[in-house]
Order: sequence, then structure tokens, then C-alpha cells
Amino acid sequence: MSTALVITSSALGDASVSSRLVAETVARLRSHDPGLRVITRDLGSDPIPHLNFDSATALRGAEPENAAQAAARSLSDDLIAELKAADTLIIGAPMYNFGMPSTLKAWFDHVLRAGITFRYSESGPEGLIEGKRAVVIVSRGGLYSEGPAQVMDSQEPHLRNLLGFMGITDVTFLRAEKLAFGPEVREQAIDTVRQQLAETIGEACRKAA
Repeated sequence: MSTALVITSSALGDASVSSRLVAETVARLRSHDPGLRVITRDLGSDPIPHLNFDSATALRGAEPENAAQAAARSLSDDLIAELKAADTLIIGAPMYNFGMPSTLKAWFDHVLRAGITFRYSESGPEGLIEGKRAVVIVSRGGLYSEGPAQVMDSQEPHLRNLLGFMGITDVTFLRAEKLAFGPEVREQAIDTVRQQLAETIGEACRKAA
């Protein structure tokens, strides 16, 4: 039985395009693998706390000195355990002001821990979370994968760097773009991602068979 860690991060709830496409991704995976185990983190409705003095101190390796530090360490341990348990990581990431939501960044802040998910060696940093694949669904009001606004994209490159830093390099990005260009363009963009999802999930399941 395979396991998927599903992370959504939109603040829009049921109105979120990225969250809707993530749900469709899970449904497609389940159609190929009815026994799929799913671990869900909805960071939009149940956010991870942003770093503060206590959590940053605890996550840098120091032994907790108070209840707040112990709670931060425990949360980080739980999040990392979920990540390690997963074969596939599915992330929904809307673009907010050219980057990912701060709630999603907070999740990465809690799982990126030296000596646990990455380490430093003489040849440089080395990711310790290996053998996993990630599907990242990004949603954007404009067009950022090409054209003059591409240089403003601080979302996809940042996500790719953070995943790769942990050792997750088998990453597929699916982009629902131009969502603010009118109803017709919006639906075309969503339909395009749906088609790409069908191809991506189908190919992955054939390789795993």
C-alpha cells in the first residue's frame, strides 16, 4: 500500500483552484490504487505556526528549555514523520504576491532540519529525504512560466529549491495560469492542468506497476 502526503495551502477554502486540483489528483491516484493511504495537511484552515524565538531555537538542535520549545520540536517531528512515511508528496500552492503562501513556507521551515532532512558535508549540502516523488500544483492569476513576468516568479523556483534541498528531485510542476484573464481563459487553464494530471498520474502508475 502506497502513501500520499497531501498539502494544501490556499486561504480560499472551497473556492481555491489549487486545492480543487489537488483533490482531483488524489482521486486519480485512488482510482489506480484503491488502497492508497492519504495523510492530509490543510495549511489554509489549520496553519503551521510561523517561526519565533522558541521554535527557531528548538529546531536548530538545542534541547527544549520550555513548553513552547518542546511543542515546536514535537510538531516538527510529527511533520517530518509524515513526510518520511509518504511515497508521493502532493502540494497545492497558489501564488500570493509572486511567492508561495507564508503558511506553506512555515511547513518547510519546520521540516527542513539539519541532520534529519538534510546535512552538510565537505562537498556541500546533501538531502536525506530520497526515493520520493512530488507533484506540485501551482495556481496564478497571471502568466509567469514564460514571457516578461517570468522574472517575477518567486514561487516555483523557491519550491523546487526547498524540495531539492531535502533530496526530493523527482518533481512535476503543473501550472494553472492566467486565472484572472476572464472566465473562458480560466476554465481552459484548469482543463489543461486536468489533462496533464491524467497523463502524469497514468505514467507514474505504469512505471510503478
